[in-house]
Formats: sequence, C-alpha cells, structure tokens
Amino acid sequence: MKRYWRVYRSFFSSSFARELEFKANLFAKFAGNLMWIFFFVMILFVVYSKTNSIAGWDKGNAFVLAATVFLMNAVFNAFFFSLQEIPQQIRLGTMDFVVTKPMDTQFWVSTRKFNFDQIGTMCAGIVMIAVGIHLGHVTPDFASWLAYVVLVACAIAIFYSFNLALMTSAIWLVRVDNLWVLGESLVGVARYPVDIYEASMRRILTFVVPLAFLATVPARQLIRGPDFMAVGEGILWAAVALTCARLFWRRAMRSYTSASS
Repeated sequence: MKRYWRVYRSFFSSSFARELEFKANLFAKFAGNLMWIFFFVMILFVVYSKTNSIAGWDKGNAFVLAATVFLMNAVFNAFFFSLQEIPQQIRLGTMDFVVTKPMDTQFWVSTRKFNFDQIGTMCAGIVMIAVGIHLGHVTPDFASWLAYVVLVACAIAIFYSFNLALMTSAIWLVRVDNLWVLGESLVGVARYPVDIYEASMRRILTFVVPLAFLATVPARQLIRGPDFMAVGEGILWAAVALTCARLFWRRAMRSYTSASS
C-alpha cells in the first residue's frame, strides 16, 4: 500500500508540474467550468420562477441535487480523468508499457493524471449545497451528513465502474474515443430527480439501473433525513459495480495483445 501511495504522489506531482506549464489553459478551463455551473443555476432560477415545486422538489432541493451531481462528477474527473486515455493508449501501443510495469494496471490507467481544473467545480458544488440547504429551510443532522457522504462515495464508485468498463471495451473495439460522452449523458440525466418519472421507471432507475444513486438518493439524505436502507443499497450497488468492472478489466487484459499484434 505504501508503494502505491508513493506512486500516486509522483502522479500527482507530475500532473501539477504539467498544469504549471500551461497556466492560462488551466485558468481558462477553471473559468469555463464555473461558467457552465452559473448558466445551469440561472436555468434553475428561471424554472422555479414559474413554479414552487417539481415532483416534490422545491428550489432549494433542486440546488442540493444539482450540487451533488457537480460534486460527484468533479471528484471523478479530478481523480480518474486518465480513464479517457485508455482507447488512445491501446490504439497507439503505449498500453504495452503499462502492462509491463510491476504494479496493478487498473490503478495505473485510472490515476495516472490528476485534473486540477475540477477543484473549482468541487468548491462551487459545496457552495451550492450550502445555498440549497438555506433555500430549502432544512437543517441536516450528523446522521444525514454521514449518509450523504457515504452515498456520494458510492455514486463516484458506480460512475467510475461504468466509465472503466466503457473505456475498457476499446480492447476489442479500438476506436471508442468518444464513448466518454455516454458518461456525460448519464450526468445530464442525473441532474433531474427520478421522481419526475412514473413509478415503474423510478423502480428501474433505482433497482435495475442505479441512476438514482448518482444524485437523487444522496441528495434526499440532506433534504428528507437519513435513510439507512438506501445507504445499504448504495453500498451494495457500489460493491457490485466495482467487482464487475474489475473482472471485466482483468478479462480485457488477458485479451490484450498489443498494438503490433
């Protein structure tokens, strides 16, 4: 474990040094992310200027939900940004150098780069949570916060597993560079509460396709109080997703024969 921590520190340091080479680009991406959040917040204000509630979610609740999506996605893109490079590594043959290194290949391809421009999005998400709690006139207790943090961690694990499996398919498909857009599409759908759908669809998005656990279920912990059954379900979904993604990755590595084969 200590060896992996030392390796990750070197990854982090090299990522920081790379960002310092292009400071203007870093600040431009930083500003771009904040502008996107600003425009989405403006949309919320426009929508809730015409109504007080949508499917039981008022403006404050919607802020918490949107903030949860931004926070989850920002943490994923900050720590696991390098997953998007898997198809390119396979196509160019640089994956050959990864598989020969004396460490877990999944760890390497997942954490090779830290994306610093997501730090602003994380901070904006935290501010939005505070604003949403204030607008919603709710006061989450310690149990609510604990349930929220655990479920956000589960959401990150589920989203990571989905993206890892998606990018790993490049072992067989090769040209899948734009498949990451599917992950962005999931984030777009998760910005809206699953309560807007009919009952059968809500069950599917909760118990069949765990889209509800990306944002709706975590946000409910702060809005409506802790639901420890939902926390247990979230942990179970995260464990299943990580296990399946791990098995899929190992199966893919056994099929990998390098770009020259």
